[in-house]
Amino acid sequence: MDNPKKGKCPVMHGANTDMNKSVMSWWPKALNLDILHQHDTKTNPFCKDFNYREEFKKLDLEAVKNDLKKLMTNSQDWWPADWGHYGGLMIRMAWHSAGTYRIADGRGGSNTGNQRFAPLNSWPDNVNLDKARRLLWPIKKRYGNKLSWADLFILAGNMAYESMGFKTYGFAGGREDIWHPEKDIYWGAEKEWLEPTKARYSDDQDRESLENPLAAVQMGLIYVNPEGVDGNPDPLRTAKDVRMTFKRMAMNDEETVALTAGGHTVGKCHGNGDASVLGPSPEEAEPEEQGFGWKNPKGKSHSEDTVTSGIEGAWSSKPDRWNHTYFHLLLNHEWESRKSPAGAWQWEPTNIKEEDKPFDAHIPGVRRNPIMTDADMALKMDPEYRKIAERFYNDPEYFAEVFARAWFKLTHRDLGPKSRYLGPDVPKEDLIWQDPVPAVDYTLSAAEIEDIKKKLLNSGLTHAELINTAWDSARTFRGSDYRGGANGARIRLAPQKDWEGNEPERLQKVLKKLDEIQKDLNKMISIADLIVLGGSAAVEKAAQEAGVDIKVPFSPGRGDATAEMTDAESFDVLEPIHDGYRNWLKKDYVVQPEELMLDRTQLMGLTAPEMTVLIGGMRVLGTNYGGTKHGVLTEREGVLSNDFFVNLTDMNYKWEPISDSLYNIVDRKTGKTKWTATRVDLVFGSNSVLRSYAEVYAQDDNKEKFVKDFVKAWVKVMNADRFDLN
Repeated sequence: MDNPKKGKCPVMHGANTDMNKSVMSWWPKALNLDILHQHDTKTNPFCKDFNYREEFKKLDLEAVKNDLKKLMTNSQDWWPADWGHYGGLMIRMAWHSAGTYRIADGRGGSNTGNQRFAPLNSWPDNVNLDKARRLLWPIKKRYGNKLSWADLFILAGNMAYESMGFKTYGFAGGREDIWHPEKDIYWGAEKEWLEPTKARYSDDQDRESLENPLAAVQMGLIYVNPEGVDGNPDPLRTAKDVRMTFKRMAMNDEETVALTAGGHTVGKCHGNGDASVLGPSPEEAEPEEQGFGWKNPKGKSHSEDTVTSGIEGAWSSKPDRWNHTYFHLLLNHEWESRKSPAGAWQWEPTNIKEEDKPFDAHIPGVRRNPIMTDADMALKMDPEYRKIAERFYNDPEYFAEVFARAWFKLTHRDLGPKSRYLGPDVPKEDLIWQDPVPAVDYTLSAAEIEDIKKKLLNSGLTHAELINTAWDSARTFRGSDYRGGANGARIRLAPQKDWEGNEPERLQKVLKKLDEIQKDLNKMISIADLIVLGGSAAVEKAAQEAGVDIKVPFSPGRGDATAEMTDAESFDVLEPIHDGYRNWLKKDYVVQPEELMLDRTQLMGLTAPEMTVLIGGMRVLGTNYGGTKHGVLTEREGVLSNDFFVNLTDMNYKWEPISDSLYNIVDRKTGKTKWTATRVDLVFGSNSVLRSYAEVYAQDDNKEKFVKDFVKAWVKVMNADRFDLN
């Protein structure tokens, strides 16, 4: 007899597998703090003492490079290499790993090896890159902890080029792997892959209206649609998309043309089959697929039956090695739009010599038409791109140099400043996009630090002025791409010195005084160090006034960048348009202020408890933008007390809205307004998680804990970009 209970599930269906559901989905308007809980140590298989940077230093990099070059021509039966060389596949994997980077928030990119996880491992634009990663597994297995997946992806791309005859500019290690999907990256609001581009443009005719911080034109693409805008061939319109998306990747026109041509010099597109019959992506596939996706049930399912982009063919005459035929074919032939075997739009030459055609990647002796995507044709038809393409065509050595540098920038942009680079192949040249900062050659004794602190505190500057200047200098740091921060003191330079959020008038007053102090010192201490030390000294004094005798740790060693070391335009994206810590919004936004605060907090690398204690401390220290009193819930402004939390949680008060973002805090007995507060202030009492932290700091026995935790979080912010310390 059949078991009547057979098939009944012992747990709620989908409860443990639906990545988009959580207990908070019942309350969609509730503030979601998940962005601050990413990459918890519980997901990391290594112990807390594991140090990848130290492990990488033990790596025999030359041995890895040699193994990778051997891999390129070691074709496997389960996924045969095109022309017997995996170079094109590995370059595409490295490119798509790095190519998700965008300058607006510094997120994406190759720095974490996130291509291993959803959604990237299952993006339509990443079809069959699961095979590239699996081909690399024997090498990852062999070198283990000394070589992260993130570093291996980029190194594999470099070795692919070198094994095909191209000399790369260099390689740096130091990327550390993550161990679960990154839910904190906003890839777009679309609910379906490849929805029409109008979904992320405020004006579909204005291609510069692409929603920030996005760089790709459609959900699931790295850059642009290879068939044309929304799949419709139109190279001049596509050129606008290419220009905007590469600009948001920090690339200029010359770098864009070089990358497009250099990336398409080798390898091919795959579209020899029916894309509609492909199996599910890796994240959806059945267990027997073991992480593989997009299985083609027809033909061999690989080799000449491979379907990836749907476009079919190679861009150059000799796609298995570095050559200069890409520009020759693009510029010297007429092209027409045709359909690939898979039904995708592609461009093919109307008349071409047989010897200019590339050989088929798998069928010996058979030649095929070369192809171009709509983006390739944009290089031919857009006037500015055309000028650059012709220069590259006429000067192969110059093209190779520009491409080598652009490829290095593409694959290293999010690794951070050069001080984070590891390995013997790090280029010696300092590049301006690395935000270089000069090294300092001085040390400071404890006595010298104390003497400078006294000078700063007796300078006539208020504590709030010192704290705000230090905070504004440090708050630009982004853990996404390791840009910004106090090191370099770029707050002195354009464009930062003129940013509205930095209160230029107050800033210049402080900087002028710091210059005077610097000139009177026995040592030439950097302004960057003086900025941080001034803020820290003021915090220390405020703690003492609260009855807590504590030293705020200070580590000298910051340098002062010059204007010549600073790409002012590239720093525009770091300009703050809000700062919940200083209770400031540049203007009203669609997104609520407390959500903006979470985004900034995550970029700064802070946790929810650290955010909570910093907000409470900054309020009572009187550091609000413009000196406003919103959220300054204390009678002792300037004293580092826990009064913000004590009064926020005091039921003797009630909270009455004045506007959408401003509130009165009213004494229940007298009916008089005691304080005013913003949404950012009140969320620490209204959100259940944040209130739990606020209650900890409001307790009578945690006054000292509050000060100690504030100081610890403060120092973390001040030292976030001190990679020599971290």
